[in-house]
Amino acid sequence: MPLNIRLNFFLPFAVGVSLFGSFTTLMLATYPPAAQENFFWRKPLTGLLFALICVFGIVAVFFPKKCSETYSHQTEKPTISETENSDFHEISINFKGHHPDCGRFSAHVAHVDGHVFCAACTGLLLGALIALTGTALYFFVEWNIVEVGLSAVLVGQIGILLGFVQFKFKGYARLTLNAFFVFACFLTLVGIDKLAESIFIDLYIIALITFWLLTRILISQWDHWRICHTCEHSCELK
Repeated sequence: MPLNIRLNFFLPFAVGVSLFGSFTTLMLATYPPAAQENFFWRKPLTGLLFALICVFGIVAVFFPKKCSETYSHQTEKPTISETENSDFHEISINFKGHHPDCGRFSAHVAHVDGHVFCAACTGLLLGALIALTGTALYFFVEWNIVEVGLSAVLVGQIGILLGFVQFKFKGYARLTLNAFFVFACFLTLVGIDKLAESIFIDLYIIALITFWLLTRILISQWDHWRICHTCEHSCELK
């Protein structure tokens, strides 16, 4: 199935489910269950599952897929007669990280001391490392790093929504929003755990976090596809 068809089908569904998940999360935070569980393994189990999500995310950051290998070949090349009557050009491109250096992805990278990094991946990496530290402190060391659970959930949901629209930002702003996105997932989980103290609700939030991350990936894929699809050049990848 072509990428654009998959995105047209799955992306609206994923965004809708993600927003519904955010709504239910806010309802759980506002009206937590009265009966709370005294399950000894609740926090270690929840922390372990979230830590695994962070670790998988870190591994994915170090093995990114070159976006143009997926998107630039989706569009059919124009015929000779079409190129004679248009501004169509074929260009050769190299990669900086996993983004092509054609200039259309300049908002997707951040420059640090002469080096070029993917802003999104770098932000997700930093956010995952911070979230892992918080996970160890809250779920395993029993350090009460969040005083007000509802406030943590509210800030977390704002960060998740900002993560969905991070493609509107450039460079360091994009990097910061991606880092905050992962930390926002952590805040949401900790806030709900503190308010509900329920292993079942914690597992529900873990499932939502996984879905929020998948939605964030789909939105990024759509943004990459959109950039290449609207480009007037045909890319010869190197």
